[in-house]
Amino acid sequence: MVSQATQVQFSQVHIDIARNATDDFNLFHDSHRWARIFQNPFHGPIALGFQIESLIENKIHQYRLENNENNFITKNNLNFSNYQFSFANAIKPGQNITIDVKETKIASDSKNPSLSNRVSVKSDNKLALIGFKKETRLPLFLSESKFSTIGDVLKTYSDRSFIGIKENSFFLKRKFMNVSDAKNFLCGSLVDQRMFFDELENKYQFPEIFPCAFISCALLEKFMMKKLDFERSPMVYLSHKISIDRQLLSTLKSNDRLHVLIRLQTEKKSQTNIQVYECYGLLENNAILFRALVELIPLEDILKTVKK
Repeated sequence: MVSQATQVQFSQVHIDIARNATDDFNLFHDSHRWARIFQNPFHGPIALGFQIESLIENKIHQYRLENNENNFITKNNLNFSNYQFSFANAIKPGQNITIDVKETKIASDSKNPSLSNRVSVKSDNKLALIGFKKETRLPLFLSESKFSTIGDVLKTYSDRSFIGIKENSFFLKRKFMNVSDAKNFLCGSLVDQRMFFDELENKYQFPEIFPCAFISCALLEKFMMKKLDFERSPMVYLSHKISIDRQLLSTLKSNDRLHVLIRLQTEKKSQTNIQVYECYGLLENNAILFRALVELIPLEDILKTVKK
């Protein structure tokens, strides 16, 4: 097994398809409204974070197939896919994107087996993203979280509701899984949809990153309700830490209800105002499809750091 690097490009159409498939109305991705962002350092629209991660997911998916690694995953019950990425720079339409997947590291320990790959993404030879994907038996992130005791209450709340204790309540965004949206998201992520959906072969398998991408929509709608000024005070991603239950994902069908729950976990106020959000995707009976820690920072804080 050797390191694998590939090079591709996003166009604005790819970005539009991906953001429309996931209801991401962030001005940073909008070819008409990006200029409204005060002191926007990117000088044009940029790709979605989850769009880039979907492309990475597919590259590793292909890597696993080519190197016969899925047998190890199945044999050792590695039911969780875990992604950890830090964002270093934006990716713009027309830029050459190089994705480098390093050779798989295999841990054969019977108590804690795993497969892991380091990943880096460069845009026009500048580092844009770095991190890893790891297959494990248990989730790496928010592993203690449980929602089994809250009952069937989520169905009774309207979309865009706040649930729980007022000071630390979850914001609820309700979505319905749709095969057409997933196909479009894959298309926007430069992924051949036949890897996951093929009617002629009776193949219907939602990709891992697609349901997680609704985190962006949930955050945007929460910020909108809190009156965040998207033009003068936008937030940008610093990092994603995501654990996905592969077994639950395999049961996902079109029109299945997905409850996306998000809440502010910590806010680090020093020279920069970093916010860490706890995010979950719940299916029927509150089973946790994905859990994630998402780190954001105000754009103005990044600009202050750059100026220094």
